[in-house]
Formats: sequence, C-alpha cells, structure tokens
Amino acid sequence: MKKSKYIWKYPDDPAFSDTFSGLLKEKNISPLIGKLLWHRGIQTEEQLTAFLHPDLEALHDPYLIHDMDKAVGRIQQAIEQGERILVYGDYDADGITSTTVMKEAIELVGGEVDYFLPNRFIHGYGPNLSVFQEKIEEGIQLIVTVDNGVAGHEAVAYAQEQGVDVIITDHHELPEVLPTAFAVIHPKHPEGMYPFPDLAGVGVAFKVAAALLGETPMEFLDLVAIGTIADLVSLTGENRVLVQLGLKIIQTGDRLGLDALIHSAGLKKDELSEENIGFAIGPRLNALGRLGEAGPGVALMTTFDEDEALEIAAFIEEKNTERKQIVDTITTEAFEQLVPDAPVHILAQKGWHEGVLGIVAGRIMQDTGKPAIVLTINEAGDTAKGSGRSVSALNLYDALNEVRELFTHFGGHHMAAGMTLPVDNVEKIREHLIAYIERNQLDLSQGQELVIDEVLSIEATTISFIDQLKLLAPFGTDNPMPNFAYKQVQPVQVRQIGAAQNHLKLQITDGSANLDVIAFQMGKEAKEFSDIPCNIAGKLSINEWNGNKKPQLMAEDYSIEELQLFDLRGKTNQQQEIPLEHTIFVYFQKESLKLVETKTTAIQFTSTEEFFAETKELTIDQLVIVDCPSEIEDMRELITQSEVSRVYIMGLSSDEAYLNGMGTREQFSKLYALIRKQESIDIRYKLKAVAQFLNIQEKLLIFMIQVFFDLGFVTIEDGVLRNVAEPENHPLTESDVYKKRLKKIKVEEFLLYSDRKKLLQWLLNEEEK
Repeated sequence: MKKSKYIWKYPDDPAFSDTFSGLLKEKNISPLIGKLLWHRGIQTEEQLTAFLHPDLEALHDPYLIHDMDKAVGRIQQAIEQGERILVYGDYDADGITSTTVMKEAIELVGGEVDYFLPNRFIHGYGPNLSVFQEKIEEGIQLIVTVDNGVAGHEAVAYAQEQGVDVIITDHHELPEVLPTAFAVIHPKHPEGMYPFPDLAGVGVAFKVAAALLGETPMEFLDLVAIGTIADLVSLTGENRVLVQLGLKIIQTGDRLGLDALIHSAGLKKDELSEENIGFAIGPRLNALGRLGEAGPGVALMTTFDEDEALEIAAFIEEKNTERKQIVDTITTEAFEQLVPDAPVHILAQKGWHEGVLGIVAGRIMQDTGKPAIVLTINEAGDTAKGSGRSVSALNLYDALNEVRELFTHFGGHHMAAGMTLPVDNVEKIREHLIAYIERNQLDLSQGQELVIDEVLSIEATTISFIDQLKLLAPFGTDNPMPNFAYKQVQPVQVRQIGAAQNHLKLQITDGSANLDVIAFQMGKEAKEFSDIPCNIAGKLSINEWNGNKKPQLMAEDYSIEELQLFDLRGKTNQQQEIPLEHTIFVYFQKESLKLVETKTTAIQFTSTEEFFAETKELTIDQLVIVDCPSEIEDMRELITQSEVSRVYIMGLSSDEAYLNGMGTREQFSKLYALIRKQESIDIRYKLKAVAQFLNIQEKLLIFMIQVFFDLGFVTIEDGVLRNVAEPENHPLTESDVYKKRLKKIKVEEFLLYSDRKKLLQWLLNEEEK
C-alpha cells in the first residue's frame, strides 16, 4: 500500500440548470467541460460569454481607483514643467514589468524619466531611505513607486518633507496606516470604488498608463501578462482578460528583448502559453533579483538594439542557470539535515544564498508535506535570515506572529514568511512551532489537498477532449489547470528517464486502452509501480513528436491500495533504500542479524503471539524480512496478521542451504572415511583445511558434520571432533538435522527463486504454493 502524497478532494456533481445545459449544447461544449466551468463559477450565459471571449470592454475604468485623477494630474504637471521623474520598482518579475510599463508610459507623453530597482541584499524590499536621499540630491523631483510603497513610511515621509512628491502604486496588503504620499494608487484602497481587487503590481501600473494616455495601451499587455502570471495573483476577472489578450500580443508583437528571452529559453514565440511564462520566463526574470541586480530586466524589455537584447538575454540565461545550480546544491544539503519525524523542518547553515531560500523551503514542504523554514547564517554566526513555506493546515504568519519579539524583521502570510532573527532564537522558533501545532491540535500528517476535477477513463482521454480544455485557459491562481484521476489502472513499461534518472515515464492501462504518463521528480519511486493496480492523478497535455499527437498525463500524485512486496533479493536489489519510519526488521534465525545493518527496530520471530506482544506499542507500516523462515507459513501468518502495507523481502541465508544442497552420498562417504582415519579433528581450526582437502563447500561441510553428530557417528567436545568406534547404523534421512535441511531447501527455493508476482499472490492467498 502506498498512501497518496496529497488528500484527493472530489467536487460534488453539479446540478446544471436547463438553461446552462442548453448553452453547452448550443456552443458544442461537452458536459464534462461544462462541469469544470460550473465549478469555476461560470453558470450563466453572461458569465460564459465573458469567460470564453474576454475583450477590452471587460476592462474597468482606471479612474475608479482611489487617487487616480490626482496621480495622473501630478505626473502631467511634472512633464509640463520638465521635472525629473523616478520610477522606483521591485526586484522580481512583477517589479521589472511594472517598472517597464510605467517608464514607457511616461516617456510616451514626453516625460523625462529614470528608474531604480533595489538590490534585495543591499536595499531590501520597498522604498529605501538612503536611495531616496541619494536620488533627491541628484535632482529627482517626483517619485512613482511600482509594485511596492505601502509599507515605506520613513522614505516616503522624507521625500515629502523635501518637497518631492511620491505617488505610490502598489497591490500588496494595505497596512492600517498608509504612508503620507501625494497619492496612493491601490485597487483595494478603502476609499476607492475599483471592482477588481486582485491586480498585480504591473496591472496597477497598466491602469495608471491607461489613465495617463487616455486609452488602453495594447502594446503594454505583453508585459502585463508576464508580471501577472509570475506574481501568482488570481487569474480571474480582469486579470484573465489582461493575460489572455497579453498572450496574443506576445505571440504577434515585436518587443526585441522579450523575443530574445523567449528564444534563449528554447521556446516558440507563436506558441507561448501561460505555462511557459510561469515556468520559464518568470523564473528567468526573477533570477536576476535573486542573485543581484534586477535592472538588466528593464533594460532588456526597453531596448531597441537587437545586439543588446541578445547580450542581456544571454546574461539572464547564465544567471538562471546559476540560480538553478545554487538551488540544487542547497536543496541537497538541506535534505541531508532533515529529521523525518519532525513536525516542522527548520534548517540553518552558513553559506547558503539567501536569494533562493524560499524556493528551497518550498521544495522541502512539497516533498515532505511539512512546513519548512530555511535560513542562512551570516559570517559572524550571530544572525539568521531566510524564508518559510507552509501547508494549508498551519497559518505560518499567525503562528510566528505570536513570538514576533524573537525576530529582527518578520513578515508574510498564511503560506509563506520571510524573517531575520538572532541565531540563538532559531531553536526557540522550532520549539514554539512544535508547541503551537500541538496546542492547536493541527494534523499535518494528512498532507495538502489536491482537487480532482473528474475521474476519467483512459478511453475518454482523447486529443479532442484535451483540446477542449483550452477553453478554460489561461490557467493560474483561482483558475487552475484541471486534475484528473484514473482509478485502479495497471502501470506498464515503467522506466527512469533524465540525465540523473530522476523522472519516470510509464503507461497506464485498463485493459482496453493505454495512456502515456510522465512523472517528474519520481525517479526514485520506480519500484513502487509494479504489477499492482494504482490510482494516479495529474494534468493532461498533448505530446507531439514528428507530427504525431498523443494524450499524456503529467502525474502529480498516486496511491496503491493493495499490499506491496518489494524485492531486495540479490546484491543489486539490496542497494534499494528502505524507508525506516514505522519499519521493523524481522529475522527468523539468530545468526541472520549480523548479515544486515539496521537503524531501526529488529525482532527475532519465534511465534506470532510473541511478535505481537513485543510490538503492541509500536506503529508498524513496513516489515523487512531479513532471512528465510524454517516454516514458510510463519512468514505468511506474520505478514497477514500484522496488516502492514509494505513488505521488503531480503531472504538472506547464512548457510545458503539451497545453493549448497544436501551433499551427495559420495561426499558423505569421503567425510566419514576421513573421520575414521583420524583420532580427532579440531574443527575450530582445521575446518577450512578439511573443506579444501575434500573439495566440499565449507558451509555444506558444517551441515554434514552436524548430521553425523545427530546420528551419533561422531562426538564434538570443545570444538574437537572424534569418531565413535562402533556407532549404530542409521540412514542419513533419519537425522532431524537432515530433515530440517530438506525443509529449509524447499523454503529457500520458493522464497528466493519465485518471481515477485508469484510471492505476492501466495501472500494474498490468491494461489497456493
């Protein structure tokens, strides 16, 4: 049995109105696509039309945003009076695109404008007092922030005191008290009337640009799409319109820098999707700010020089490669520090690059299902700084906010947090979070939810169905790409792929049809997909190769409901990693324990009664069968009664009975003849020499001597073997040792040389041995 990583959540079947059913038929939309639309709140003709065919008419009046008229008037005044204007941005993809939109919009109406993007390691996030002082001394007369500002009280107050107006355009959570800026442009401003609160920073900048230019500036929609997707804001309502129209502008536009970046990422401009932006374009722009200066991102987006565009795009590609290498290195080091049973992972180390710690924390959280905080320690060893990522069950911001006094700096929300704190307080944070989880009785073992939009049959997974799913795009926050589940399907042709063999490629079949599956980062789990049916869920795509198109499932999660049997027989298979949590190593022969190294509980099996008495206080999910039992039914009884979900068969044999056999009549005769000729043999020291002389394998020789001793042909005292002068005559088959060996050989033959499928069927009583 293999539990799913996530909790699979299935939506209720909707009760379509007759009107909506009629709409679906009229527009030739399948009922299944209709179900997905219904669950996304698209339930009327007006909503359906707006969703499927977004256009400029759906965009809201920018002047509904608080202070918009005031801000536009001040910018126009600055342009008329020849004032120097500074656009103060942010170091992520949203900040880069916001800065570009605002800069180009002001330049279009004749303004003299410069821009500044802070360095996260030097200036931090938001308005920086020293930068404002420096820019004002250089002659800046108006500052317009984009994608930041509502938390910049000190810097904004300074500028206003110096007679330099500050216009804030932002979309982040509003504090109780706003800075004393000339104007605050924010879609959630309590005194505004803007109907859509979820614009990204670039969306707010676009609204200012539209108001300033007196029309919708279509040429900026490519930037709006990139910033909106990269910032993970809701892809519903107005954002859906902006992104869908923006994608068309990207595919047909002529922004040199963006074209160069698309090409360097190995993408096709005319096929660019929101997925490409989210996983390729956005991360490349973000890499600049994560590792240093984000300014080249704006230079790239605004250049009219093709050579410069190619040069900057190549530089960004280098930075992104560097970023990925740093993330991989830190992730590897962080995973080595994990304590599997810990309810929350808090990891700190010198030398970790602070710009990527949020990514690393996210990877740990996704892999373990536990909240993770990853911190870098400064050279002095007294300060830790980093990021945390949480699961839905734990509000990380609320939990840490209870001990805000332990931090030098702290901020965040339900699922993520950034922090700086004294190193001495790291352990206190760990203790507090563990206590918080216990006090609030939070169950973090359940994992995060994975919404399953529908259980599909493989036969229903067609190219035409996947094409219809595109009606729901662009996908993103609040409009996710659908997940589909396939129940009790058989995995076949499982193989590891990728340079590091860290991905899986397989097919699933229900007996009538097959479906290709790609499972990223599941390479280590190849042995989980054997000849047992599984449940598997993920997102659908079309794999196109040499003009051929095939449906394909991008797996997100899977589960197996039946008992799993893992084959660790043979040296190669024994290199397989065994999860040690809730695992017991079982051995039937005392001498077998020395054959393995175990970091968990090991118990010698004598009877099921004694085994369960010894383990009644333990949680057991897995058994590792170290050796071979004397009675094969002992093993089946142990496994079936323990109700474990996973069994690993090592099947080691200290005397290798099956391999060495019973010994031939000739071999027994040679041994007996040798014994009769010797007065005594000290088998403690002479065993190897005797084995070589008789050409009998040493372990087999020991067994043969035991048979002679059992039948009274020899005596053994203090390791010295002597023959009995006139022993009673007995056939070898009368020896209990001989009989046990016969039985052991039969057990080893079945346990060690039956294929895995036959063993599993026998364990499940599906066929008798």
